[in-house]
Amino acid sequence: MKKNLIIVESPTKSKTISRFLGRNYAVKASMGHLRDLPKSTLGVDVEHDFAPKYINIRGKGDLIRELKAEAAKADHVYLATDPDREGEAISWHLAHILGVDDKSPCRIEFHEITSNAVKEALKHPRPVNMSMVDAQQTRRIIDRLVGYKLSPLLWRKVRKGLSAGRVQSVAVKIIADRDKVIADFVPEEFWTIKTKLREDAKAPIFEAEAVKKDGVKLEMHNAQEAMAVENDLKQANYKVEAAFRKTLSRRALPPFTTSTLQQEASHKLNFTTRRTMMVAQQLYEGISIGKSSAGLITYMRTDSTRLAAEAVESVRELVKQDYGDKYCPEKPNVFSNKSNTQDAHEAIRPTSIARKPEDLEPLLTKEQYRLYKLIWDRTVASQMTPAEFEQTTLTIGAGAYELKAAGSVMTFDGHLRLADKKELNEEKQAEVPFIKSGTVLALHKVLPGEQHFTEPPAHYTEASLVKKMEEEGIGRPSTYSPIIQTIQTRGYVAREGKKLIATDLGIKVADLLTGHFGDIINIPYSARMEDELDAIAAHEVEKEKILADFYKPFEKLLEEADRVIPKDPPPLQLSGEKCELCGKDMVIREGRFGKFQACSGFPQCHNTKPLLVKIGVPCPKCGGEVTQRRTRIGRIFYGCEHYPECDFTSWDKPTTKPCPVCGKQLLERTESNDRVKYFCSDPECENAAPKRVGRRKKVTTASLMEGDAAADTKKAKTKKKKAGRKAKVKKTAARKTAAKKTGKRVTAKKTEE
Repeated sequence: MKKNLIIVESPTKSKTISRFLGRNYAVKASMGHLRDLPKSTLGVDVEHDFAPKYINIRGKGDLIRELKAEAAKADHVYLATDPDREGEAISWHLAHILGVDDKSPCRIEFHEITSNAVKEALKHPRPVNMSMVDAQQTRRIIDRLVGYKLSPLLWRKVRKGLSAGRVQSVAVKIIADRDKVIADFVPEEFWTIKTKLREDAKAPIFEAEAVKKDGVKLEMHNAQEAMAVENDLKQANYKVEAAFRKTLSRRALPPFTTSTLQQEASHKLNFTTRRTMMVAQQLYEGISIGKSSAGLITYMRTDSTRLAAEAVESVRELVKQDYGDKYCPEKPNVFSNKSNTQDAHEAIRPTSIARKPEDLEPLLTKEQYRLYKLIWDRTVASQMTPAEFEQTTLTIGAGAYELKAAGSVMTFDGHLRLADKKELNEEKQAEVPFIKSGTVLALHKVLPGEQHFTEPPAHYTEASLVKKMEEEGIGRPSTYSPIIQTIQTRGYVAREGKKLIATDLGIKVADLLTGHFGDIINIPYSARMEDELDAIAAHEVEKEKILADFYKPFEKLLEEADRVIPKDPPPLQLSGEKCELCGKDMVIREGRFGKFQACSGFPQCHNTKPLLVKIGVPCPKCGGEVTQRRTRIGRIFYGCEHYPECDFTSWDKPTTKPCPVCGKQLLERTESNDRVKYFCSDPECENAAPKRVGRRKKVTTASLMEGDAAADTKKAKTKKKKAGRKAKVKKTAARKTAAKKTGKRVTAKKTEE
């Protein structure tokens, strides 16, 4: 009886596939890569066509021996790693380790882990695609050259322990540039005024906003200008000058790609990109369903919106059956891909649309269910009819002023039948009655003017950064999540809620790299490199040429940077404070997460404490400077520099703007959706901030201001205890040594006969 060996990447996948096949097949997992470049050396021979020097990964010796033994017993070995460049490279490495001819039909590929897909793949084995392997090797070699050549430069010029990356540095620069725009942004005050109008006493009331005066855009920059417009509108006569009514259609969105899945999971499920891909991997590799097991979604690393014809037909049948013919378009919806899309895989979809989320809910974890439902809903909605809206727009004259009233009503939900309540609420707009041109309107009320401030662009989140990288052509679906994870792990970017903020260290490294290596570490080059990797995979260009074109200018830039960038570290900057442990001056140092204060007596004294950041705003209570601080868990708050004499603290950022009601300072609050609102710092003012909800523990001024000091004191005590324990151990060891010589018995407390 013949024995066939199938090698996949993960144990979960191997268990799922084992259930599809009979006793003639053994399925084993390689646990990812088994060979890689060595960590201790460059591992690339730049003098001989950039030949890589691969070695077996340390710690995988037992697994390699097990796989070799299984391969020796098998008549056929099938390499079934993931259907992408990384998977192709893993298969190539496996073929080398196991002595399999990579030109023989040893490679099988499937895009969903179902019985039919696996059995069909076994009927069509093929050789390893060396063009795809070359593309993967090119990326790996370039990233190794950048990392191993630039990192020592950073150690010499910035500080030890840093690392550099070709794409990661570009991502950090994108975030840092946005942070700078936000920091430099100067908000401008403006006002809006609305009125409530009706046709007659029995007609419905609707709102209209003043938008023009004497045919020019109406601009109000302060309360006085707004009050003047408000008085004019109270005296004006209102008449409909123009009325429009039209029907709008909104098409369904395409099925998910890797990028759009990560973005939508962030918006709707509050998942990080890493969490999204981890749960998607679980759904792809297989879930036990009763006595059987199957992958629930297709391969989740893709940039294509294409669906297989069979999948489209099954979705359309379900739409007709569950929602009716009016929800199913006459022809299938087709979505165009971007120009640089590889289109090697389908979009992300359920492997069987008949597996409804509610039926699988008892078998899935909460995270798996939520993500599967998101994918199922999006796939079904992509093949449904458009939603239709009736939009009404009125242009209203009021003396020298022109007002606009606009509203829309959903007349047919179409694909929005599958939308959640939050999404439907976002679609709702105020209803505006259609009133013929020339109709005189009655003024019901002029609403008080509303104060606004222009807002800077929002900080990048993981979702918006993925969108930006996709738009710029940086990276590929499989690299978005690792890039974001890497820049956070290295301390170049920090997360505050959902926001990604470049740290001081990240800004310094990104500026240094993009400043001296701007021809290589930038958005256009990163995008062009992805196109060149695609060309290698398509066997249109040789990898040696791409590597040579990269390395020659890179080597020159490296030599120039090493010569130009100063070697001497900047002089230590005094913080103006004394160390409370030894009395020496505290100096400002820079670490992984930004600047901090440290004792100048280091290494004899290890005392450190946070560096208070002044925001250039006076304290609302005493007039001193407001400083930005952090709680023990890292949350930002604001307090007066004169604590404890002044007990002012606030979660909201104080500003220099005056309150339009009482004239006192306004506080700036950033909501969860990144919208900025302003409230009065006086809790008695009618414009005061509403109380924050959901805080069980009472937070006092003392607890906030003393939080950092308490944390530092605790840290110092812990260090002191550790030092004491070490000294005690050394002392005991010395006693034992002495006891061996004298023949005396030793205890921790005393030495006795």
